[in-house]
Amino acid sequence: MKAKRFPDGFVWGASTSAYQIEGAVDADGRGESIWDRFSRVPGAVGNGDTGDPACDHYNRWRDDVSLMSELGLSGYRFSLAWPRLFPEGTGKPLQAGIDHYDRLIDALLEKGITPLVTLYHWDLPQALQDIGGWRNREVVERFADYASTCFDAFGDRVKDWVTQNEPWIVGVLGHQLGIHAPGEKDLRGTVVAMHHLLLSHGRAVQALRASGSDGRAGVAFSLFPHYPASDRPEDIGASEASDGYVNRWFLDPVLRGSYPEDMRQHYERLIGPLDMIRTGDLDVIGSGSDFIGVNYYSPRLMRADPEREPFGWAVADVPEGEPVTDAGWHIAPSALTDLMLRLHNDYGDISIVITENGGVFNDAPHDARRIEFLRDHLDALHKAIEAGVPVRGYFHWSLMDNFEWAMGYAPRFGLVHVDYETQARTVKDSGRYYAQIARTNELPADE
Repeated sequence: MKAKRFPDGFVWGASTSAYQIEGAVDADGRGESIWDRFSRVPGAVGNGDTGDPACDHYNRWRDDVSLMSELGLSGYRFSLAWPRLFPEGTGKPLQAGIDHYDRLIDALLEKGITPLVTLYHWDLPQALQDIGGWRNREVVERFADYASTCFDAFGDRVKDWVTQNEPWIVGVLGHQLGIHAPGEKDLRGTVVAMHHLLLSHGRAVQALRASGSDGRAGVAFSLFPHYPASDRPEDIGASEASDGYVNRWFLDPVLRGSYPEDMRQHYERLIGPLDMIRTGDLDVIGSGSDFIGVNYYSPRLMRADPEREPFGWAVADVPEGEPVTDAGWHIAPSALTDLMLRLHNDYGDISIVITENGGVFNDAPHDARRIEFLRDHLDALHKAIEAGVPVRGYFHWSLMDNFEWAMGYAPRFGLVHVDYETQARTVKDSGRYYAQIARTNELPADE
Protein backbone atom coordinates (compact mmCIF):
# COMPACT_ATOMS: atom_id res chain seq x y z
CA MET A 1 0.00 0.00 0.00
CA LYS A 2 1.31 3.43 -0.97
CA ALA A 3 1.12 6.46 1.30
CA LYS A 4 -2.29 8.10 1.03
CA ARG A 5 -2.95 11.74 1.81
CA PHE A 6 -6.21 12.94 3.31
CA PRO A 7 -7.94 16.23 2.40
CA ASP A 8 -6.54 19.45 3.81
CA GLY A 9 -8.21 20.31 7.10
CA PHE A 10 -9.18 16.70 7.83
CA VAL A 11 -9.73 16.31 11.58
CA TRP A 12 -7.89 13.51 13.36
CA GLY A 13 -9.42 12.82 16.74
CA ALA A 14 -10.35 10.31 19.40
CA SER A 15 -13.61 9.79 21.25
CA THR A 16 -14.73 9.18 24.83
CA SER A 17 -17.90 9.61 26.86
CA ALA A 18 -18.42 11.09 30.30
CA TYR A 19 -19.64 8.05 32.24
CA GLN A 20 -16.99 5.85 30.71
CA ILE A 21 -13.99 7.96 31.78
CA GLU A 22 -14.86 10.67 34.31
CA GLY A 23 -15.45 8.75 37.53
CA ALA A 24 -16.00 11.13 40.49
CA VAL A 25 -19.69 10.25 40.43
CA ASP A 26 -20.37 12.01 43.75
CA ALA A 27 -18.11 15.02 43.20
CA ASP A 28 -19.24 18.64 43.26
CA GLY A 29 -22.96 17.97 43.39
CA ARG A 30 -23.28 15.59 40.42
CA GLY A 31 -26.60 13.79 40.40
CA GLU A 32 -27.29 10.09 39.93
CA SER A 33 -27.54 8.74 36.38
CA ILE A 34 -29.34 5.68 35.09
CA TRP A 35 -25.96 3.97 34.71
CA ASP A 36 -25.10 4.62 38.37
CA ARG A 37 -28.31 2.83 39.26
CA PHE A 38 -28.17 0.08 36.61
CA SER A 39 -24.54 -0.89 37.24
CA ARG A 40 -25.48 -1.78 40.83
CA VAL A 41 -28.05 -4.35 39.76
CA PRO A 42 -26.48 -7.75 40.51
CA GLY A 43 -25.30 -9.38 37.29
CA ALA A 44 -26.00 -6.36 35.07
CA VAL A 45 -22.34 -5.52 34.38
CA GLY A 46 -19.40 -7.85 33.92
CA ASN A 47 -17.43 -8.50 37.10
CA GLY A 48 -19.85 -6.24 39.00
CA ASP A 49 -17.99 -3.20 37.65
CA THR A 50 -19.37 0.34 37.89
CA GLY A 51 -18.32 3.67 36.45
CA ASP A 52 -17.44 5.02 39.90
CA PRO A 53 -13.68 5.03 39.33
CA ALA A 54 -13.56 4.84 35.51
CA CYS A 55 -10.37 6.64 34.40
CA ASP A 56 -10.65 9.42 37.00
CA HIS A 57 -10.66 11.86 34.08
CA TYR A 58 -12.67 14.37 36.11
CA ASN A 59 -9.56 14.92 38.22
CA ARG A 60 -6.88 14.06 35.65
CA TRP A 61 -8.23 15.99 32.65
CA ARG A 62 -5.23 18.35 32.48
CA ASP A 63 -2.83 15.45 32.03
CA ASP A 64 -5.18 13.81 29.56
CA VAL A 65 -5.37 16.96 27.43
CA SER A 66 -1.57 17.07 27.40
CA LEU A 67 -1.61 13.43 26.31
CA MET A 68 -3.95 14.27 23.43
CA SER A 69 -1.55 16.98 22.36
CA GLU A 70 1.35 14.53 22.45
CA LEU A 71 -0.68 12.24 20.18
CA GLY A 72 -1.05 15.06 17.67
CA LEU A 73 -4.84 15.08 17.83
CA SER A 74 -6.61 17.95 16.10
CA GLY A 75 -10.00 16.95 17.50
CA TYR A 76 -11.47 15.42 20.65
CA ARG A 77 -15.00 14.09 20.95
CA PHE A 78 -16.32 13.92 24.49
CA SER A 79 -19.71 14.08 26.13
CA LEU A 80 -21.12 16.37 28.76
CA ALA A 81 -22.56 14.55 31.76
CA TRP A 82 -26.17 15.72 31.98
CA PRO A 83 -26.31 14.82 35.74
CA ARG A 84 -23.17 16.90 36.35
CA LEU A 85 -24.89 19.97 34.90
CA PHE A 86 -28.46 19.25 36.07
CA PRO A 87 -28.43 16.80 38.99
CA GLU A 88 -32.21 16.38 38.76
CA GLY A 89 -32.30 16.68 34.98
CA THR A 90 -33.90 20.12 35.04
CA GLY A 91 -33.99 23.35 37.03
CA LYS A 92 -31.03 25.62 37.61
CA PRO A 93 -27.72 24.39 36.18
CA LEU A 94 -24.95 23.45 38.59
CA GLN A 95 -22.17 26.00 38.29
CA ALA A 96 -19.47 23.52 39.32
CA GLY A 97 -20.35 21.38 36.31
CA ILE A 98 -20.28 24.31 33.91
CA ASP A 99 -16.94 25.43 35.36
CA HIS A 100 -15.46 21.98 34.85
CA TYR A 101 -16.34 21.81 31.16
CA ASP A 102 -15.33 25.45 30.68
CA ARG A 103 -11.84 24.56 31.87
CA LEU A 104 -11.68 21.44 29.71
CA ILE A 105 -12.80 23.25 26.54
CA ASP A 106 -10.38 26.12 27.12
CA ALA A 107 -7.49 23.70 27.68
CA LEU A 108 -8.29 21.85 24.45
CA LEU A 109 -8.39 25.04 22.43
CA GLU A 110 -5.11 26.20 23.94
CA LYS A 111 -3.54 22.99 22.58
CA GLY A 112 -5.10 23.49 19.15
CA ILE A 113 -7.58 20.64 19.65
CA THR A 114 -11.09 21.23 18.33
CA PRO A 115 -13.86 19.96 20.64
CA LEU A 116 -16.69 17.86 19.22
CA VAL A 117 -19.20 17.78 22.06
CA THR A 118 -21.88 15.14 22.56
CA LEU A 119 -24.92 16.21 24.56
CA TYR A 120 -26.26 12.74 25.33
CA HIS A 121 -24.10 9.65 25.60
CA TRP A 122 -26.47 7.49 27.64
CA ASP A 123 -26.17 8.95 31.18
CA LEU A 124 -29.76 10.16 31.65
CA PRO A 125 -30.34 11.71 35.09
CA GLN A 126 -32.07 9.09 37.22
CA ALA A 127 -34.63 11.68 38.31
CA LEU A 128 -35.89 11.82 34.70
CA GLN A 129 -35.95 8.03 34.45
CA ASP A 130 -38.15 8.07 37.52
CA ILE A 131 -40.84 9.83 35.44
CA GLY A 132 -40.51 7.37 32.56
CA GLY A 133 -37.23 8.37 30.95
CA TRP A 134 -37.21 8.48 27.16
CA ARG A 135 -40.67 6.90 27.08
CA ASN A 136 -42.03 10.16 28.54
CA ARG A 137 -42.40 12.94 25.97
CA GLU A 138 -41.72 15.51 28.70
CA VAL A 139 -38.07 14.38 28.73
CA VAL A 140 -37.75 15.68 25.16
CA GLU A 141 -38.43 19.19 26.44
CA ARG A 142 -36.08 18.73 29.38
CA PHE A 143 -33.39 17.73 26.86
CA ALA A 144 -34.11 20.83 24.77
CA ASP A 145 -33.67 22.98 27.89
CA TYR A 146 -30.43 21.20 28.75
CA ALA A 147 -29.17 21.65 25.18
CA SER A 148 -30.01 25.36 25.25
CA THR A 149 -28.05 25.79 28.47
CA CYS A 150 -25.04 24.06 26.91
CA PHE A 151 -25.22 26.18 23.75
CA ASP A 152 -25.37 29.35 25.86
CA ALA A 153 -22.52 28.26 28.13
CA PHE A 154 -20.12 26.78 25.60
CA GLY A 155 -21.32 27.78 22.14
CA ASP A 156 -18.88 30.68 21.89
CA ARG A 157 -16.08 28.08 21.69
CA VAL A 158 -17.76 24.81 20.65
CA LYS A 159 -18.86 24.79 17.03
CA ASP A 160 -19.62 21.09 16.51
CA TRP A 161 -22.29 19.26 18.48
CA VAL A 162 -23.53 15.67 18.51
CA THR A 163 -27.03 15.73 19.95
CA GLN A 164 -27.64 12.01 20.47
CA ASN A 165 -25.25 9.08 20.44
CA GLU A 166 -26.58 5.87 18.88
CA PRO A 167 -30.34 6.09 19.39
CA TRP A 168 -30.72 2.53 18.05
CA ILE A 169 -28.42 1.17 20.77
CA VAL A 170 -30.20 3.21 23.44
CA GLY A 171 -33.51 1.83 22.27
CA VAL A 172 -32.66 -1.80 21.61
CA LEU A 173 -30.11 -2.53 24.33
CA GLY A 174 -31.70 -0.31 26.96
CA HIS A 175 -35.42 -0.79 26.34
CA GLN A 176 -35.93 -3.93 24.22
CA LEU A 177 -33.26 -6.37 25.45
CA GLY A 178 -32.63 -4.89 28.89
CA ILE A 179 -28.85 -5.32 28.79
CA HIS A 180 -28.10 -1.59 29.08
CA ALA A 181 -29.60 1.02 31.36
CA PRO A 182 -32.43 1.42 32.19
CA GLY A 183 -32.78 -2.34 31.74
CA GLU A 184 -36.29 -2.51 30.26
CA LYS A 185 -37.74 -5.22 27.99
CA ASP A 186 -40.68 -3.75 26.12
CA LEU A 187 -40.86 -3.44 22.32
CA ARG A 188 -43.50 -0.73 22.31
CA GLY A 189 -41.57 1.23 24.91
CA THR A 190 -38.51 0.82 22.69
CA VAL A 191 -40.21 2.39 19.67
CA VAL A 192 -41.57 5.22 21.82
CA ALA A 193 -38.14 5.89 23.34
CA MET A 194 -36.41 5.86 19.95
CA HIS A 195 -38.93 8.32 18.53
CA HIS A 196 -38.44 10.65 21.47
CA LEU A 197 -34.65 10.42 21.10
CA LEU A 198 -34.95 11.54 17.47
CA LEU A 199 -37.47 14.23 18.42
CA SER A 200 -35.05 15.52 21.04
CA HIS A 201 -32.39 15.78 18.34
CA GLY A 202 -34.68 17.97 16.29
CA ARG A 203 -35.55 20.12 19.29
CA ALA A 204 -31.84 20.58 20.02
CA VAL A 205 -31.17 21.62 16.42
CA GLN A 206 -33.98 24.16 16.72
CA ALA A 207 -32.49 25.44 19.99
CA LEU A 208 -29.07 25.80 18.37
CA ARG A 209 -30.56 27.83 15.53
CA ALA A 210 -32.53 29.98 17.97
CA SER A 211 -29.40 30.70 20.00
CA GLY A 212 -27.93 32.63 17.08
CA SER A 213 -24.85 30.41 17.17
CA ASP A 214 -22.98 29.50 14.01
CA GLY A 215 -22.53 26.00 15.42
CA ARG A 216 -23.21 22.74 13.58
CA ALA A 217 -25.26 19.81 14.89
CA GLY A 218 -25.72 16.18 13.94
CA VAL A 219 -26.54 12.72 15.31
CA ALA A 220 -23.97 9.96 15.83
CA PHE A 221 -25.67 6.90 14.35
CA SER A 222 -24.57 3.32 15.00
CA LEU A 223 -24.63 2.10 11.41
CA PHE A 224 -24.18 -1.48 10.26
CA PRO A 225 -23.71 -2.34 6.58
CA HIS A 226 -26.02 -5.26 5.82
CA TYR A 227 -25.35 -8.32 3.69
CA PRO A 228 -27.48 -11.45 3.16
CA ALA A 229 -25.94 -14.70 4.38
CA SER A 230 -26.77 -16.31 1.02
CA ASP A 231 -28.42 -15.46 -2.28
CA ARG A 232 -31.67 -17.06 -1.15
CA PRO A 233 -34.59 -14.58 -1.46
CA GLU A 234 -35.45 -15.19 2.20
CA ASP A 235 -31.99 -14.09 3.35
CA ILE A 236 -31.98 -11.10 1.00
CA GLY A 237 -35.33 -10.07 2.44
CA ALA A 238 -34.03 -10.51 5.98
CA SER A 239 -31.05 -8.28 5.22
CA GLU A 240 -33.25 -5.55 3.73
CA ALA A 241 -35.67 -5.69 6.65
CA SER A 242 -32.91 -5.60 9.26
CA ASP A 243 -31.39 -2.60 7.48
CA GLY A 244 -34.70 -0.84 8.04
CA TYR A 245 -34.67 -1.77 11.73
CA VAL A 246 -31.06 -0.74 12.37
CA ASN A 247 -30.24 2.00 9.86
CA ARG A 248 -33.14 3.46 7.84
CA TRP A 249 -35.47 3.92 10.84
CA PHE A 250 -33.05 6.62 12.01
CA LEU A 251 -31.45 7.95 8.84
CA ASP A 252 -34.71 8.53 6.97
CA PRO A 253 -36.51 10.74 9.50
CA VAL A 254 -33.41 12.84 10.21
CA LEU A 255 -32.33 13.26 6.58
CA ARG A 256 -35.63 12.85 4.68
CA GLY A 257 -38.26 13.84 7.22
CA SER A 258 -40.11 10.51 7.11
CA TYR A 259 -39.95 7.05 8.63
CA PRO A 260 -39.49 4.20 6.11
CA GLU A 261 -42.89 2.81 5.21
CA ASP A 262 -41.86 -0.86 5.34
CA MET A 263 -40.72 -0.51 8.95
CA ARG A 264 -43.79 1.53 9.94
CA GLN A 265 -45.97 -1.32 8.74
CA HIS A 266 -43.76 -3.86 10.47
CA TYR A 267 -43.92 -2.07 13.82
CA GLU A 268 -47.67 -1.54 13.48
CA ARG A 269 -48.14 -5.29 13.03
CA LEU A 270 -46.13 -5.95 16.17
CA ILE A 271 -47.20 -3.19 18.57
CA GLY A 272 -50.26 -1.51 17.08
CA PRO A 273 -50.74 2.14 16.02
CA LEU A 274 -47.65 4.36 16.18
CA ASP A 275 -49.55 7.09 17.96
CA MET A 276 -46.39 8.35 19.62
CA ILE A 277 -45.62 10.02 16.26
CA ARG A 278 -47.66 13.22 16.42
CA THR A 279 -48.46 15.75 13.75
CA GLY A 280 -45.41 17.95 13.18
CA ASP A 281 -42.93 15.60 14.84
CA LEU A 282 -41.22 14.62 11.60
CA ASP A 283 -40.83 18.26 10.63
CA VAL A 284 -38.95 18.76 13.91
CA ILE A 285 -36.81 15.64 13.50
CA GLY A 286 -35.93 16.59 9.94
CA SER A 287 -35.30 20.25 10.77
CA GLY A 288 -31.80 20.25 9.36
CA SER A 289 -28.72 18.34 10.49
CA ASP A 290 -25.42 19.87 9.41
CA PHE A 291 -23.58 16.53 9.38
CA ILE A 292 -24.05 12.93 10.35
CA GLY A 293 -21.80 11.08 12.70
CA VAL A 294 -21.06 7.47 11.80
CA ASN A 295 -20.10 4.93 14.44
CA TYR A 296 -18.88 1.89 12.52
CA TYR A 297 -17.60 -1.31 14.10
CA SER A 298 -18.76 -4.28 12.03
CA PRO A 299 -21.28 -5.41 9.39
CA ARG A 300 -24.41 -7.50 9.93
CA LEU A 301 -24.65 -10.73 7.96
CA MET A 302 -28.35 -11.66 8.00
CA ARG A 303 -30.31 -14.85 7.53
CA ALA A 304 -34.02 -15.56 7.64
CA ASP A 305 -35.20 -17.30 10.82
CA PRO A 306 -39.01 -17.50 10.93
CA GLU A 307 -38.96 -18.85 14.47
CA ARG A 308 -36.92 -15.92 15.79
CA GLU A 309 -39.02 -13.41 17.72
CA PRO A 310 -40.06 -10.72 17.13
CA PHE A 311 -38.83 -10.10 13.57
CA GLY A 312 -38.12 -13.44 11.89
CA TRP A 313 -34.45 -12.89 11.15
CA ALA A 314 -31.12 -13.50 12.85
CA VAL A 315 -27.50 -12.38 12.58
CA ALA A 316 -25.48 -15.14 10.94
CA ASP A 317 -22.14 -16.34 12.29
CA VAL A 318 -18.97 -14.67 11.09
CA PRO A 319 -17.78 -16.70 8.08
CA GLU A 320 -15.07 -19.20 8.93
CA GLY A 321 -11.59 -17.79 8.49
CA GLU A 322 -12.70 -14.15 8.69
CA PRO A 323 -10.87 -12.04 11.33
CA VAL A 324 -12.57 -10.96 14.54
CA THR A 325 -11.67 -8.72 17.47
CA ASP A 326 -11.18 -10.02 21.00
CA ALA A 327 -14.89 -9.29 21.50
CA GLY A 328 -15.74 -11.57 18.55
CA TRP A 329 -16.81 -8.71 16.27
CA HIS A 330 -16.26 -9.22 12.56
CA ILE A 331 -13.38 -7.12 11.18
CA ALA A 332 -14.50 -5.96 7.73
CA PRO A 333 -12.83 -2.74 6.53
CA SER A 334 -14.32 -2.95 3.04
CA ALA A 335 -17.79 -2.69 4.58
CA LEU A 336 -16.84 0.81 5.75
CA THR A 337 -16.24 1.82 2.13
CA ASP A 338 -19.60 0.29 1.20
CA LEU A 339 -21.32 2.18 4.02
CA MET A 340 -19.83 5.53 3.02
CA LEU A 341 -20.82 5.06 -0.62
CA ARG A 342 -24.33 3.98 0.36
CA LEU A 343 -24.84 7.06 2.55
CA HIS A 344 -23.59 9.35 -0.20
CA ASN A 345 -25.73 7.70 -2.87
CA ASP A 346 -28.91 7.52 -0.77
CA TYR A 347 -28.75 10.77 1.18
CA GLY A 348 -26.69 13.16 -0.94
CA ASP A 349 -23.80 15.45 -0.10
CA ILE A 350 -24.33 15.84 3.63
CA SER A 351 -21.03 16.06 5.49
CA ILE A 352 -19.92 12.89 7.31
CA VAL A 353 -17.74 12.52 10.39
CA ILE A 354 -16.55 9.12 11.58
CA THR A 355 -17.41 9.65 15.23
CA GLU A 356 -16.40 6.14 16.36
CA ASN A 357 -14.40 3.29 14.87
CA GLY A 358 -12.29 0.80 16.77
CA GLY A 359 -12.02 -2.69 18.15
CA VAL A 360 -11.29 -4.70 21.28
CA PHE A 361 -7.67 -5.83 21.25
CA ASN A 362 -6.43 -6.66 24.70
CA ASP A 363 -2.71 -6.62 23.82
CA ALA A 364 -0.78 -3.79 25.45
CA PRO A 365 1.31 -1.87 24.94
CA HIS A 366 2.39 -3.72 21.79
CA ASP A 367 -0.94 -3.96 19.97
CA ALA A 368 -0.03 -4.81 16.39
CA ARG A 369 -3.56 -5.97 15.62
CA ARG A 370 -5.00 -2.53 16.41
CA ILE A 371 -2.41 -0.97 14.12
CA GLU A 372 -3.52 -3.32 11.35
CA PHE A 373 -7.17 -2.49 12.12
CA LEU A 374 -6.45 1.23 11.91
CA ARG A 375 -4.46 0.96 8.71
CA ASP A 376 -7.06 -1.14 6.93
CA HIS A 377 -10.05 0.97 8.01
CA LEU A 378 -8.35 4.24 7.16
CA ASP A 379 -7.43 2.82 3.77
CA ALA A 380 -11.10 1.88 3.29
CA LEU A 381 -12.15 5.38 4.33
CA HIS A 382 -9.66 6.92 1.92
CA LYS A 383 -11.21 4.90 -0.93
CA ALA A 384 -14.59 6.43 -0.12
CA ILE A 385 -13.16 9.94 -0.01
CA GLU A 386 -11.50 9.40 -3.37
CA ALA A 387 -14.91 8.34 -4.72
CA GLY A 388 -16.36 11.70 -3.68
CA VAL A 389 -17.83 11.04 -0.24
CA PRO A 390 -17.51 14.24 1.87
CA VAL A 391 -15.87 12.87 5.02
CA ARG A 392 -14.29 15.63 7.12
CA GLY A 393 -12.95 13.81 10.16
CA TYR A 394 -12.13 10.52 11.87
CA PHE A 395 -12.42 9.97 15.64
CA HIS A 396 -11.01 6.68 16.89
CA TRP A 397 -12.83 4.82 19.64
CA SER A 398 -11.35 5.29 22.01
CA LEU A 399 -8.72 7.63 23.34
CA MET A 400 -8.07 5.38 26.33
CA ASP A 401 -9.24 2.10 27.79
CA ASN A 402 -12.38 2.75 29.83
CA PHE A 403 -15.61 1.43 31.31
CA GLU A 404 -17.32 -0.42 28.47
CA TRP A 405 -20.90 -0.43 29.71
CA ALA A 406 -22.29 -3.93 30.35
CA MET A 407 -18.90 -5.46 29.57
CA GLY A 408 -17.22 -3.57 32.41
CA TYR A 409 -13.49 -2.88 32.32
CA ALA A 410 -12.35 -6.10 30.62
CA PRO A 411 -12.45 -4.95 26.95
CA ARG A 412 -9.62 -2.69 25.82
CA PHE A 413 -10.47 -0.23 23.03
CA GLY A 414 -7.93 2.50 23.76
CA LEU A 415 -4.97 3.98 21.96
CA VAL A 416 -3.76 4.53 25.52
CA HIS A 417 -3.57 1.78 28.12
CA VAL A 418 -5.04 2.54 31.54
CA ASP A 419 -3.90 0.68 34.65
CA TYR A 420 -7.09 0.84 36.68
CA GLU A 421 -5.26 0.19 39.95
CA THR A 422 -2.91 3.16 39.60
CA GLN A 423 -4.64 5.15 36.82
CA ALA A 424 -1.29 5.28 35.00
CA ARG A 425 -1.58 5.99 31.27
CA THR A 426 0.72 4.28 28.76
CA VAL A 427 0.59 5.10 25.06
CA LYS A 428 0.28 1.89 23.06
CA ASP A 429 2.08 1.25 19.81
CA SER A 430 -1.21 1.98 18.05
CA GLY A 431 -1.30 5.40 19.71
CA ARG A 432 2.14 6.21 18.33
CA TYR A 433 1.12 4.94 14.90
CA TYR A 434 -2.04 7.07 14.99
CA ALA A 435 -0.04 10.10 16.12
CA GLN A 436 2.12 9.80 13.00
CA ILE A 437 -1.00 9.79 10.83
CA ALA A 438 -2.51 12.75 12.67
CA ARG A 439 0.65 14.84 12.38
CA THR A 440 1.23 14.13 8.68
CA ASN A 441 -2.41 13.86 7.53
CA GLU A 442 -1.25 10.81 5.66
CA LEU A 443 -1.70 7.08 5.92
CA PRO A 444 1.87 5.77 5.63
CA ALA A 445 2.94 3.21 3.08
CA ASP A 446 3.41 -0.35 4.19
CA GLU A 447 6.93 -0.95 5.38
